[in-house]
Amino acid sequence: MTEARSTFKTADVHCEIGDDHVAALTLSRPPDNTLDPELADSLATALEALDSDDRCRAVLLRAEGRHFCAGAALRPSDGPVFDPAGPHLYDHALRLFATTKPIVAAVRGAAVGGGLGLALAADLRVGTPSTRMAANFARLGFHHGFALTETLPAVVGQQAALDLLYTGRRLDGEQAARIGLLDRLVDDEDLDRTAREWAAEIAASAPLALQSIRKTMRGDLLDRASEAMRHERAEQRRLRETADYAEGVRAYAQRRPGRFRGC
Repeated sequence: MTEARSTFKTADVHCEIGDDHVAALTLSRPPDNTLDPELADSLATALEALDSDDRCRAVLLRAEGRHFCAGAALRPSDGPVFDPAGPHLYDHALRLFATTKPIVAAVRGAAVGGGLGLALAADLRVGTPSTRMAANFARLGFHHGFALTETLPAVVGQQAALDLLYTGRRLDGEQAARIGLLDRLVDDEDLDRTAREWAAEIAASAPLALQSIRKTMRGDLLDRASEAMRHERAEQRRLRETADYAEGVRAYAQRRPGRFRGC
């Protein structure tokens, strides 16, 4: 049995490293683990701390509650997520791409919008038939973010990425696995165990080799993610001022189709 030792804890994120060299990094904002700058900051800070901790060789990214991450809380006049007084959500998100340890994400429930972006910031993803994944930005009258411009087509291909971004449609776990959005599909009760075992299998490899291979395989992803988020952020700021965005957020809250007018 793996002995766990706590290394990092905030109100929304906690991390424990086991004797299998896996750091279990857990989002603790149930039930939806809604994304905002504070949560992104806590995640990035934890991963940066793990970069300098030799006990950690691989990271298991998981969440408490029903959903991995149901995205950012949106309102027609959203300030905290998109125009905060301090660092923007994507400033912290970019820090995730700069870290060095391999990450396996256990995607329970929804990974929607920014939550999908977070799942795709990991190297590998495990889900279940009840997993739900969507890039639903266009249904909100909005532009996608979190560097999905780069990460989504890299995982599923350009055409599948266009389909998901244009339609905003939701995929279940089996559909997500079919197009490569999930790397492994398991029963709900096996999700945490399977993801942990996969992370432990990775962590059994030589740590310097792991980090070297990861750096090679990711190439200039950090630079491309930075440029993507710069553009995405500008487009989000522009579209946030439109009537369609206000209608999209209202429609989402009321669980109805949007009535968009193109203005």
